[in-house]
Formats: sequence, C-alpha cells, structure tokens
Amino acid sequence: MPTQMDRTSRTWKVTPDLLGVIDSSGVFMDTNPAWFDTLGLLPGEIESRQFFDFIHPEDLSRTEAAFERIKQGKPVLQFENRYRHKDGSYRWLSWNAVPEGDRFYCSARDVTKSKENAASLASREQEAHFREQFIAVLGHDLRNPLSAIGAALRLLENEPQSAKALEILALGRQSVTRMSALINDILDFARSRLGEGIEVARSESTELRPVLSQTVEEIRLANPDTPITESYSFTDPLYCDTDRIAQLVSNLLSNAVTHGTTGKPVTVAAGDDGSDFVLSVANHGDPIPADTMALLFEPFTRSGTRESQNGLGLGLYIAQQIAAAHGGRLTAVSDEAQTVFSLRMPRQG
Repeated sequence: MPTQMDRTSRTWKVTPDLLGVIDSSGVFMDTNPAWFDTLGLLPGEIESRQFFDFIHPEDLSRTEAAFERIKQGKPVLQFENRYRHKDGSYRWLSWNAVPEGDRFYCSARDVTKSKENAASLASREQEAHFREQFIAVLGHDLRNPLSAIGAALRLLENEPQSAKALEILALGRQSVTRMSALINDILDFARSRLGEGIEVARSESTELRPVLSQTVEEIRLANPDTPITESYSFTDPLYCDTDRIAQLVSNLLSNAVTHGTTGKPVTVAAGDDGSDFVLSVANHGDPIPADTMALLFEPFTRSGTRESQNGLGLGLYIAQQIAAAHGGRLTAVSDEAQTVFSLRMPRQG
C-alpha cells in the first residue's frame, strides 16, 4: 500500500486502479492520478474531504458498515459502491482496503462496465422469460378456448337455424379460423426470433397432393369470388412436413387472393425439376412496388398493392422460414402481367 515515498513510484503514477489513504475519520490524506482518469477529480478536490462526500446516497449505509469493520481491524475485500464523477454521473468501484495503525490503505477498480453488462444480461433474461410466458399464453390460454368456440359454432350450425342465423354463424366460424391462423403465425414468429426456428417434422411416407388440394379447397370456400386453378405434376410421396407445406401454401394463397384482381384466377402449380420440387402461386393484379419487394419477407410489413387488415404481416415471413427449414428458398417476381411466388426445395433431405 502507498506511503509518502510511494508517491514517486511508477506503479503509483500509472496504475489504472484508484489508490488512496484515509484517516480514522474517513478523510482522504493521499490519492494517486487514477482518480482523475476515473472520476475527473484532482487531488485538491479529494484530499482533506471525507469519502462519504462522494458516495451515492443509496450506498451510504452499506459503506458506513464496511468502514466500521475496517476500523475494527478487519480488511474489506471486493466491496462495491458508487462514487460520483465530477460531471455528476456515478461509477461503480470495487474496493479492497486494509488497516494499518490509524490509517487505512485502499485500492479500487472501475467495474462500471461489468455492472452494466450484468444488468443488461439480467434484462435480456427477463425479456426471454416474458417471451416464454407470452408464447405459453398464446399456445394454451388463447388457443384452447378459441377451439372450444369454433366447436360450439359448428354444433350450432348443425341445429335448425334461420338463414340469417346460419349466415352469422358462418361469419363467426370464419373469424375463429382467422384468429387461430393469427395466433399460429405469432407463435411461429416468436419461436423463430428466440432462435428455435420453425419446427418441421419431415416424413417420406405422407403424400402431399391431397394435402395441397384440401388447402386450396379451404381457401376456395372462403373466397368464392376468386377462381383458383390447380396444376400438379410431381411424384408423391415427397420428403417434407406436409402440414408446414400446407401452411406455406395457405399463406401464399391468402396473400394472392387478397392482393390479386377480384374475379381474376389464382393459379397453384407444383412439379418436379430434376432433384427439386417446385411450387408456385400466381395472381393477376398491379405489380408489387420495388420498395415493397425489398421488404417482402420481413415481419410486420404489408405485401402486395392493397393494404390488408386481415393479418399482422407475418404470413410471408413464416412461409420463407418454412421454406428454409426444408432446405429450400421462397422467391417472388412481379410485373404488369402477374405476381408469382415460387418455392424450390430438394425432394430429399
């Protein structure tokens, strides 16, 4: 620890640690140049003042207790508190101090950055916990009652009802279906942003063609004013997660119906191209603007030429993630004639 003779030593002058000597009343008797580098304080602004003058108010009681311990002859090691910088901000310092007679020799290291990093890590961990809770709420507390509502509406539709009541029930069922799709999109988005990616369970034994036809029929029934044509020339079975491919196609079709010209056909085509499986969804309508194309697969952005209020802007993002999870790629081209979204993926993993 420093003495008057130590003031001329190289360590005293160049160490980044704050060195100091205080008396039994807590007054600084000596300090080294590091005080200026860390706290912006010159010796004349520190010496002859009690160290309590510089401590954050919230740390005073702890520091007083530590000072009592050292006055009883006990060293204080790795004690952390905040000291006020000359600019009014505070720095976290980690202290080691030992008694020697009626003087106390101290050294401190600036640990502000590590404290901030620890606080940032704790904040990220808390955010991750909140995200997990959010996913749990969506996955269970919202989807389950929504499924019950859908089942109740289907039961009511099977009971004798007036034409008007059946129309209202059909609208309610469509709303439940849309809400379920939105919840699924948010769940997929949350999982992908947590680093888990889109989950796929690929199988070689399930045929894709009937799954595609069923998916198209669901969109067709919900959009009777838009003709949808199908053209399939691929070989089944295909090594894929058929449910996820159906989700991808449903997103692309919904997007095509929403943004395509009313009454103009939407075409779904799928075929083999060498060792790849290629699927496309095409619609007529105004071309997608260039600035929109640049953000087409970004989450929470709107695609196409007309604003849609039926989604969160996650459909194309999730479709792209499904394509990537299959080792494939989703692309889009758009001109005055038509807009085409294409999936290309290997037939085998």
